[in-house]
Amino acid sequence: MSPAAPILIFDSGVGGLTILAEVRKALPQAPVIYAADFAGLPYGTKSEAEVAARVCGLLGRMAERYQPRLICIACNTASTIALGMVRDVLEIPIVGTVPAIKPAALTTKTGTIGLLGTGATVRQPYVDRLEAEFAADKHLIRHAADPLVPLAEAKMRGETLADGAVAQAVAGLCDHPQAQDLDTLVLACTHFPLLADELRAVFGQDIQLVDGAQGIARRIASLTQGQEFERAQDDFAVATGSTESLSALTPMLARHGLMRATQF
Repeated sequence: MSPAAPILIFDSGVGGLTILAEVRKALPQAPVIYAADFAGLPYGTKSEAEVAARVCGLLGRMAERYQPRLICIACNTASTIALGMVRDVLEIPIVGTVPAIKPAALTTKTGTIGLLGTGATVRQPYVDRLEAEFAADKHLIRHAADPLVPLAEAKMRGETLADGAVAQAVAGLCDHPQAQDLDTLVLACTHFPLLADELRAVFGQDIQLVDGAQGIARRIASLTQGQEFERAQDDFAVATGSTESLSALTPMLARHGLMRATQF
């Protein structure tokens, strides 16, 4: 394997940058390509068949073009639906992103945990299995908060969010009969940590926000342990969709060490 072979981090939009930040801490020397499927955004409102076909097709083509040493699917929706299929198709390590129910169950003091995800994520049998295995003795309240995805995208573009927009997106969870016991919140979409300040403003500063970014970075570091890394060129981003959407994100991507952005 070439030392310049990159780690490919894939998401439907900018949410995977939360994973990229942790990967850089764990593996600062590793070359990275960040891939965003803006043309397919959002995944959470699509059918399982649509997401699976799109993710498998895109990652197959990206693997062929960029020859990554490892792919991280930095998207809970894509991972809970298509992770197994992608692993069956590609002969390189694939790291998925799944709701951080296990660490949340270890964190909660009240035993009541909220789970914010997309509609496609919260209904997956994969989440049922995680709950049964790690939180069977807890009370897990799931809430589909798809409107948070475009809000996170807008925030990362430097736009001002409408007053009350985040609160409206999570109102169903706040209104749940057991919401007063809620002390831990699983952010089961990589976009949602980008709204951590706004979520704390809604749920209170003492709420424990749990996501899987650090664990994913540790897993990537473990799978690439002993490998040589060489950054032969600047890290960069590729994206589907319009050039206008990509151009608007160029300054923000540069702040994440992605020094150029091209269409895929």
